[in-house]
Amino acid sequence: MSVPEKYALITGASRGIGKAAAELFSAHGYHLILTCSRSVKELETLAVELERTHGITCLPVQADMGCEADVERLFAHVHALDILVNNAGMAHFGLLSQMTSAQWHQIMAVNLDSCFYTCRAAIPLMLQKHRGRIINVSSVWGARGASMETAYSASKGGMNAFTRALAKELAPSNIQVNAVACGLIDTAMNACLSPEDMASLQEEIPAGRAGTPAEAARLIYQVAHAPEYMTGQIITLDGGWQT
Repeated sequence: MSVPEKYALITGASRGIGKAAAELFSAHGYHLILTCSRSVKELETLAVELERTHGITCLPVQADMGCEADVERLFAHVHALDILVNNAGMAHFGLLSQMTSAQWHQIMAVNLDSCFYTCRAAIPLMLQKHRGRIINVSSVWGARGASMETAYSASKGGMNAFTRALAKELAPSNIQVNAVACGLIDTAMNACLSPEDMASLQEEIPAGRAGTPAEAARLIYQVAHAPEYMTGQIITLDGGWQT
């Protein structure tokens, strides 16, 4: 008896959490569609490595996930889908009073509009199979809010509400929607923090350290394979920081 092929789309997969998730899903036999907005060579190299190592197919696509036209172009290549991981995101540190309208709209586009575009396109593919999993990569600041990160916090708060509402909408169709809310994870997104700032943050965390992309990827994979009755949940991964 042949094993059905499995397909996963992971956005923002050239580095950090997205890359770690791509490595984990491919190791479990998933065929992948991976996106990035800028680091194209890194994504293409990753795709080749995953295909060679795990014997899966991996399609790298350059796309701005906050751009509706780019997402439509991406989904022209997607004909079957079991898992959607909305990981593409960006941060902005600074006073709201000094933020431009363009910066605000970019944060909302990349972090929140992207979920609308991808989910809208993915749902018909999942309905064909009467099953599917959507995992949105959120942040603890989506629930707590962070000083100097008002726009980022608002976008992740919106993602959390989006997750809960869409989960209710899709539950009758056996499509589960959950979010993983990360705390401090050691990724390039935090490169703007000085060593002193990073050390200060880690002192606040009961676990005494930042999380790793591999840890976040493992939780994403677990959520993607959780019991079907689990949906609409915002699951925190933060070393006890904001618990």
